[in-house]
Amino acid sequence: MAWNEPDNNDRKNDPWGTRPGKKDQGPPDLDKMADDMLKKLGGLFGGGKRGGSSGGADLVPGGLVAIVLAIALGLYALSGVYTVNEQERGVVLRLGRALDNVVLPGLHWNPPLIDSVNIINVTRVYDQRFNNTMLTEDDNIVDISMTVQYVITDAHKYFLEVEDPEISLQQAAESALRHVVGGSKMDDVINTGREVLAVETRDRLQSYLDAYGTGITVNQLNIAQSQPPQQVRAAFDDVIKASEDNQSTQNEARRYASQVVPEARGGARRQMEEANAYREQVIARAQGEAERFERLLVEYKKAPEVTRQRLYLDAMQDVMSNSSKVMIDVEGGNNVMYLPLDQLLQRARRPEGSAQGAVAPQETPSFTVTPQLRTPAREVNR
Repeated sequence: MAWNEPDNNDRKNDPWGTRPGKKDQGPPDLDKMADDMLKKLGGLFGGGKRGGSSGGADLVPGGLVAIVLAIALGLYALSGVYTVNEQERGVVLRLGRALDNVVLPGLHWNPPLIDSVNIINVTRVYDQRFNNTMLTEDDNIVDISMTVQYVITDAHKYFLEVEDPEISLQQAAESALRHVVGGSKMDDVINTGREVLAVETRDRLQSYLDAYGTGITVNQLNIAQSQPPQQVRAAFDDVIKASEDNQSTQNEARRYASQVVPEARGGARRQMEEANAYREQVIARAQGEAERFERLLVEYKKAPEVTRQRLYLDAMQDVMSNSSKVMIDVEGGNNVMYLPLDQLLQRARRPEGSAQGAVAPQETPSFTVTPQLRTPAREVNR
């Protein structure tokens, strides 16, 4: 017989049966268990009965509301956690009013909907390019292209002091460039003065940005291009080419001068040295002649006739020693014998094989001279 048949009076085998001495409980009621749990949670969070009626079905689900509120609070708290990187700074606005201190790198928390945190990168190098047409000091128009590189050094000023820092930077850069270009000539702006123009513009631009309180620091300013307007650019190119040719010609002239001038100076120095040497030589010779003359004067005073004759013979010897002709005075006649010693010496120096074709020796010529010519010869032989 089955254990759950109705006519079975033995309830020992009934799983839902009661034990001896206890009442019959039956299977557990799941709805009742859920109601008991809701009651306990409602008691913990202040829940109660709705409409003063009794029964689990009329209870307010206060526990569920509490769980939802707890989850919402958790999400609210987590949404206020944020991280500031090493290259960033944060500016906090609490109910629209800025806090004095900036947020440094690290993990932070601010209440959402109350504080708004604005993260600004303070290490990135930003750049902007400006193109404009400006008037120079000498009333010429130039087209200038400029590049500005800058960083944000004060996040608080950058975010709060000016409404739009980039527009302020653009206007300040154009103002500084116009001021510097307006005080410079066109040749300096286009050709040689770009570096000076960039330095002056950067200093003036930084002074403007500091006065505005933008929190921006200009790292570098470059004049990328400066040229005349398109309508007259061909004429200016010709002028620049002529200027370059002039500079090239001047460089060639300087190179030639650097080569010639030292040579000329060396030649002049050499001539000066030779002149000084000649001067010293002449002075020394004159001094020696003067000293010799003084000594001869002393001897002449001692024996005038002998000294005079000696001087005369020395002078004639010096003169006749340079002549290749010999004249002999013959006593008792008017003829002077002439010996061509120069021709005799040339014949003696010729080699023996060259006798053929040689000129035959000529007879020694004799000349007849007047008494006026014979007188000096006789004086020589004395």
